Amino acid sequence: MNGILLINLGSPKSLELKSVRAYLKEFLSDDLVIDLPKIAQQLLVNLIIVPFRSSKTLHAYSTVWTDDGSPLIARTMAMAKALALRTDQPVEVAMRYQEPSIRDALARLVALGCDEISVLPLYPHYAMSTSLTTRLAVEAEVELLPAKPKLAFTDSFYADAGYIKALAERIKADLPADYDYLLFSYHGLPERHLVKTDPTGSHCMKTDDCCQVDCAARPYCYKAQVLQTSALCAQYLDLPADKWGVAFQSRIGPGWLQPFTDEVVKALPSEGHKNIAVVCPSFVADCLETLEEVSLRAREDFIEAGGEHFTYIPCLNEDSLWIDYLESLLVPSALSPN
Repeated sequence: MNGILLINLGSPKSLELKSVRAYLKEFLSDDLVIDLPKIAQQLLVNLIIVPFRSSKTLHAYSTVWTDDGSPLIARTMAMAKALALRTDQPVEVAMRYQEPSIRDALARLVALGCDEISVLPLYPHYAMSTSLTTRLAVEAEVELLPAKPKLAFTDSFYADAGYIKALAERIKADLPADYDYLLFSYHGLPERHLVKTDPTGSHCMKTDDCCQVDCAARPYCYKAQVLQTSALCAQYLDLPADKWGVAFQSRIGPGWLQPFTDEVVKALPSEGHKNIAVVCPSFVADCLETLEEVSLRAREDFIEAGGEHFTYIPCLNEDSLWIDYLESLLVPSALSPN
């Protein structure tokens, strides 16, 4: 029997400082997230980031926490529930960091008799700090199981027609008729991560137009993929070239992909864009980065800079077209003729 495992990044277990500290420590100690020599990484995480950032992170979570807990976990669970209604196959949810754990989700699927598992890391665009670390974590946990199910991974889906349709229609539903700019805001990455995942070793970040060249690096290049997602959505929606753009949020330190979302939203009013909308396609479920960083903080920055109307476009969450796509991707019978 086939089972389905949806995996998202993770969240603190509760709205408590010790929970936030535990989450940050586990997340940032991953060698594929902070890719420094281990001693340097641990000094940075344990002596600087966790002690000095935990309280601020806790406050940020407090602005978006729900009666169901973490919005990321609640939305991912609702997504899985919606998918489960479409199939007789078991659907489980796990987080790469903290709970619900990958180990427990796999054990539940195996206990139900699943000898094959379709694994979907819920990141549309490939990155070593999301897609790769998730795949490696799942593979490691499977090795610990007495019965080892066959795994089928989907590492990215940034240009799949079903994903683009769901995303573009989600944008269309909330895009104001009188908008003057649509910003696609993606989670940032250090530029060195792109270089590290380039299988050719000679393409990514070598020229200004490297992302426009379709080559062996494309399946592993986060920047090229987010640019393609944006362009495909713009084409689907027939957006004028001067009414949309791409930026990157959530940076930590120097050497990250640019332009930066916070700087772009502050500059847009002075460029004549007073009525903007922002969508975050690298997240399929609303979370801290979309609800607090964009819908709250970016909105405030934009209005303070002279903007007039700011529309946050929600993530796909349990949107029916998105669930349609997940069904076609993960449920083999959904592809069979009726």
